[in-house]
Amino acid sequence: MKILLVGAAGTLGSAVAKALDARGHELVTVGRISGDLRLDVSDPEAVGRLYERVTGLDAVAVAGGDAVFKPLAELTADDIAATLRTKALSQLELVRQGARHLVPNGSFTLVTGVLTEDPVVAGAAASAANGAVEAFVRAAAIELAPLRVNAVSPTMLTESAEAYGAVFPGVEPVPAASAAAAYVRSIEGRHTGRVYKVGH
Repeated sequence: MKILLVGAAGTLGSAVAKALDARGHELVTVGRISGDLRLDVSDPEAVGRLYERVTGLDAVAVAGGDAVFKPLAELTADDIAATLRTKALSQLELVRQGARHLVPNGSFTLVTGVLTEDPVVAGAAASAANGAVEAFVRAAAIELAPLRVNAVSPTMLTESAEAYGAVFPGVEPVPAASAAAAYVRSIEGRHTGRVYKVGH
C-alpha cells in the first residue's frame, strides 16, 4: 500500500514507520521540520496542496499532534484554540479533504490518547481535543464507506516514561511498537469507526 504518514519523526511515528516499512508498504512521510514533505497540516490550504502533490494513496495515518498542558486556571482561549487546531482540526481536515483523493477502499488512521477518558491535571485542552477526534471517527465512519476511518489511543509510551511519567502517576507504560501494531490493524484490517486502545 502507498501510505501517507504524518508525524513520522516522533516517538510513536518512528515506530509506526518501522512497522509499516517492515510489512512492505510504501511510505510518504510528512512533518513540519522533517519528512519527505515538509508542511504544517494544521493549515487547511497546506493540506490541499499536500493531496495535490501525493496521488494514488491507499491510506493516511497520523501519529503526532501538539497540545498545550497548563492548569485550567492558567489556560487561555489561545491555548485551547491552538490545541484544537493542531491536535484535532488538522486530523479532521486530513480526512475531509483526503476522502476525495484516496482509493475507493482506502483508510484513515488518526491518533488520540488515554486522556480522553482518564484525564490528568493540566490536560483539559488535550482531553477535549482527543474527545473531538474520537467523536469524529464514529460519526465520519457512517458517511465515508467504502472508505474507513479509525483512531489509535495509546497510553503513555515506554520510550516517553522518563519525560512524562510524573504526569501519569501509576500508569503502566506500553512500548511504542505495541501502539504501532494497532496502526497496522487499522490500515490492513476492515474495521471502521473504531478506537483501538493500547495499554488502557
